[in-house]
Amino acid sequence: MTTSPVKSGYRLPVNTEHSRGVLAHGFVTPSQDTIPQVQSIPPRRVLPIVFIPGIMGSNLRLTGDRQSILHLDNNIAWRPDNSTVTLLQYNDEPIERQLRLDPSCTEVDTYDPLGKSTGDPKETIDQRNENVVYKKGYRPDERSGGPLLQSDPVGAKNRRTQDQKARERGWGEIFFGSYQEVLSLCERSLNSAFSGGVMDPFLQKNVANIDPSKWNALSAPVLEKLDEETMRGAVKGCWFPVHAMGYNWLQGNSDSGIRVAERIVSLIDSYNKKGFECEKVILVTHSMGGLVARAVIHPKIGKINDRILGIIHGVMPAVGAAAAYKRMRCGVETSSINPLTNITARILGNNSKNVTAVLADAQGALELLPSRFYGKNWLEAKKGRSVIKSWPTSCPYDEIYMVRGKWFSLFNEEWINPGKLKGRGMSNTITLLRRARRFHEQIFETYHDNSYAHYCVDPERKAWQKVVWEIEDVAPVADVTALEIVTDDNQGRLQLGDPEMADAVATTLFRVKMVAAADPGDETVPANSSDAQNRSGKFKGIFRQTGYEHQASYGDPKVLAATLYCLFKIISEMKWSKP
Repeated sequence: MTTSPVKSGYRLPVNTEHSRGVLAHGFVTPSQDTIPQVQSIPPRRVLPIVFIPGIMGSNLRLTGDRQSILHLDNNIAWRPDNSTVTLLQYNDEPIERQLRLDPSCTEVDTYDPLGKSTGDPKETIDQRNENVVYKKGYRPDERSGGPLLQSDPVGAKNRRTQDQKARERGWGEIFFGSYQEVLSLCERSLNSAFSGGVMDPFLQKNVANIDPSKWNALSAPVLEKLDEETMRGAVKGCWFPVHAMGYNWLQGNSDSGIRVAERIVSLIDSYNKKGFECEKVILVTHSMGGLVARAVIHPKIGKINDRILGIIHGVMPAVGAAAAYKRMRCGVETSSINPLTNITARILGNNSKNVTAVLADAQGALELLPSRFYGKNWLEAKKGRSVIKSWPTSCPYDEIYMVRGKWFSLFNEEWINPGKLKGRGMSNTITLLRRARRFHEQIFETYHDNSYAHYCVDPERKAWQKVVWEIEDVAPVADVTALEIVTDDNQGRLQLGDPEMADAVATTLFRVKMVAAADPGDETVPANSSDAQNRSGKFKGIFRQTGYEHQASYGDPKVLAATLYCLFKIISEMKWSKP
């Protein structure tokens, strides 16, 4: 942005919808009025920042038919910001959960001010998105207009407020309560980095000339301090509008990658049609959004690597997370630290029966399971301190996920299709698992050449690197794989029977429980999966941090500072095709 002093006078409104705002309309004043009318000329270049959220971070709405079947007053399938609706979903039965979170009957809840997209004739799209507001604003500058989140002048045709513009950028598509800080901070810090020749105080205090080790940057690759000259040169003559792109996290990440890629191309084209020069975008991701971003750039999936200047991955489960197995078997755990995760736990289900009804049909969720690149022997059966069996020895799909009828299998088949939907059931789930395995194989080595990452590896934020089933030590087990489930409380406590000991009544039953998470991480992704990014050797910078929980990562000051640092680094490498 600008570094020159603010000019005094009447600042004429800028309409960037036409010729990128170089046309302005002045007004006639009395001859005594000698105050100049100042025309603001926006920069011609635009480099959008596109935020891609994690699983359950995109708002979903139902098709009209499914809304009718569920007898709902609106079409909200998933919108954690809306507590009025969310509270009513806490005690849903498995059949209601399956019907409401059905990948074939849901779509991203996009902002459509001209359509009837709420499923409720009494609710407008702005009412649904009333929590989505931009509060930070910008610092004084002699330019106005441009692709900034500013309200149109009063009386302008089709006038839009700054909050409506934020919603049009997709801010209402995502879990705004969780992501609003990173969206707003990037919007302000990049677009008013300098005003009147002076750097933004936040950047001056938290980003400029600070050793990246303060934010726990790894020693290799080496990251240097950002000096003011570099930062000034990076943002000179360019706008950085911050957009968000949700996706249907119930569907495969490959499908999501294709759709997001199409939206990115459309976004670039839209800025060019307005007279700006827009060639690339930068992606900032959270959790599973990182897998979507890797699909976006994959040469056989999204195919737009050349349109992406760089990617910042936040808390990405690079090779999966064993927590996915745990949650499908025992339900989503609650958190005493982050109450937002408790909404997730209650809605998706804090027991296996409720979770299975949703995630057995959700390819996107299945793609969070540990891939074969995660490592071997991460699922254990123990008696006392002794491991009596561990899986997988090679492929988790063949040895765990698609195994049927075993006590350690991923799913209880009886719980998969409570709604008796046509084409659903274990056979369909196996098809989805095979697609998930294919996706893992496709993207394993796919990272952008200009990639950065930040994630949490905290000994106090236990995650499941290994999932351990502990069998009570009361009698010998001849073959642990042959044990059969007698009872299951759906939250990690089983009673198993040994068919080989059917005549010895007193010793045929074994109590089994899942052991609590015990490995460093962020309560969801363990160190092993996060560190896969470093092991890849394809990142320009990695921040291995502590102190925050997975979903709340973009509320942590170290994460926000590191994200802005990475954005300036990526922006500084932009080579425009036109001088």
